Amino acid sequence: MTTHIRWLVIIIVLTIFSAWVVIPKEQDFAPDFNDDGEPEIVILGQQPLGLDLVGGLRVLLQTTIDPTSYTDEDLSETANNVNRRVNALGLTEATVQTLGRQRILVEIPGETDRDQAIETIQQTALLEFVNFSGLTVTDIDRLEGQSIITSEQIALGLTDPADNTSQLNPTTGQPFQTGLTGDCLARASAQFGQTSNFGGNEWFINFEVEQDCVGDFAAFTRSMVGQPMALVLDGIVLSAPRVNSELTTGGIITGQFTEEEIQTLALQLRSGALKIPLEVESAIEVGATLGQQFLNDTIRAGTLGALIVFMFMLIYYRVPGISADIALFVFILLNLAIFKLLPVTLTLPAITGFLISIGTAVDGNVLIFERIKEEIRAGKDLDSALGDGFDRAWQSIRDSNISTIIICGILFLFGQTPGASIVSGFAVTLAIGLILNLFTAVTVTRTFLYLIAAVSRKQLENNKWLLGV
Repeated sequence: MTTHIRWLVIIIVLTIFSAWVVIPKEQDFAPDFNDDGEPEIVILGQQPLGLDLVGGLRVLLQTTIDPTSYTDEDLSETANNVNRRVNALGLTEATVQTLGRQRILVEIPGETDRDQAIETIQQTALLEFVNFSGLTVTDIDRLEGQSIITSEQIALGLTDPADNTSQLNPTTGQPFQTGLTGDCLARASAQFGQTSNFGGNEWFINFEVEQDCVGDFAAFTRSMVGQPMALVLDGIVLSAPRVNSELTTGGIITGQFTEEEIQTLALQLRSGALKIPLEVESAIEVGATLGQQFLNDTIRAGTLGALIVFMFMLIYYRVPGISADIALFVFILLNLAIFKLLPVTLTLPAITGFLISIGTAVDGNVLIFERIKEEIRAGKDLDSALGDGFDRAWQSIRDSNISTIIICGILFLFGQTPGASIVSGFAVTLAIGLILNLFTAVTVTRTFLYLIAAVSRKQLENNKWLLGV
């Protein structure tokens, strides 16, 4: 009994925590109404919804260089950097996929600021620390804010030395020499404050370099002491401060930035430069294919189905049905809490996977209760029937759930292919439900059923119909 009391405390704590996660912290409980005058269901709170339910932005990006000049790994790394940028913008659960060897598809549910999203995704954010030794103050002032040609840009194929729109080193007539690139950055954060001894606050970026790059960064800045070192982003000179002393772990990047510009720049630097430059082939604002009405109908159907399941378990299995209903309630709360914490983007297939998992949660209880009834009919006492019922049903529950989880894994892998991402949502929510079912259908149900049996043992032993027999 001590073990069951201990589990009861754990279950109560998990339930309270899940309820705290699921219930919106700031919720206007006045109902919203759709175009037909029907109240909109807001039970999902701030849960991210998929492109099929809320619409959003679909951007198709194409590489601007010859596909033979980069590998499939380079394209995948570029797509990963795009994904980090989009998600860091707060546009969670965007879908980023490569299409062939020249295109990347980005789908952003709920996005409305089309221009900012495209600008942040597309820019390469190549940061260079460039040697400006030998330049006069006049040359530096003339070059700030201008496009220049550097050795790194030429090496990456991002510019042509004969490009008349970008400037060469006026003292040598050759491309400027890049000392280091932003690949060495470990952190970059936007800050506001004073950056010089002349007073006045401004936006700037405070950056740190990777531990492996500290030696190279120190050596480069040591060689530049007393000389101007330009900070160049995507070929544009941001600033060219004079290096007063050797820098080891990092520094600051200044310029005439607005708050929005500095936040975007910091994000691009943190997420890394795009190995392959991209241009927007198309950008389409996608309307919700299903929308709020379908979401409302799905939730109503799911709620009705869950209530019917609750009633069936209570009427058919009686006292064991009470413990099953409690376990099912805990199961639903735990699922919704995990959806919020991950977070899981709820498309219509993802919601369907969750509703199916509710049915599988009840399946486990049915196996247990039917086994308990068989043990009681065989003449065993209540404690032995309960123990054998749970122990012998566990293997069937475990094997059936694990086999379905394996199928979910296969569905998830196939869902990573272009055009099939919606399958992944179904696989994820169903798999989460199956894993939680291994806990709730056995541990939660067992805890409450044993506690009920402890306080009403005589009634249950004298009235077998209370156990569904």
